[in-house]
Amino acid sequence: MRRLPRNVALAGALALAAASFLAADSPAYVGARKCRACHLKQFQSWEQTRMAKSFELLKPGVRAPEKTKAKLDPQKDYTHDEKCVSCHTTGYGKPGGFVSFEKTPELLGVQCESCHGPGGDYLKEGAMTLKNKEYKRAELVKVGLVVPNAETCTSICHNNKSPFVGKDYVFKFEERKKQGTHEHIALKYTH
Repeated sequence: MRRLPRNVALAGALALAAASFLAADSPAYVGARKCRACHLKQFQSWEQTRMAKSFELLKPGVRAPEKTKAKLDPQKDYTHDEKCVSCHTTGYGKPGGFVSFEKTPELLGVQCESCHGPGGDYLKEGAMTLKNKEYKRAELVKVGLVVPNAETCTSICHNNKSPFVGKDYVFKFEERKKQGTHEHIALKYTH
């Protein structure tokens, strides 16, 4: 067996250490089940939406007429297609985000963190926790909570990267929010 030169081995070890450091320093995705603990009504409402079930659309035979119209093969399995999973999963391509159905099934679909940012930054002591039920939204925003708006949606998914978006497509945030996210139920505490 041939040994690597010492400087190549050292460079490899440093690269691994740097990657580990960056990953540890990056916001972590926690998955919608973690949000469920405090936001049960929102979770139950979201669970019934198109966003929650969006990964299912990537499976062969699902929504065949729409796929055919968009010039996609309706019998193809798109569940591992980078162009598709980036919008039909949570955190794809980001540290701690969706990797694959096999490795990160807890991040399938468009979950809370797709719109509100990785929860690892704001679901921690002193921020949004069961012990700190009266957290202030402004404080959470400072540590990573995203308050979604139309641009949040169009910069990530609802744009011309999608084969279902035509040149005349206009994303109607308020209308889509009502049909596809979750019921916006008042929280028990003022934030």
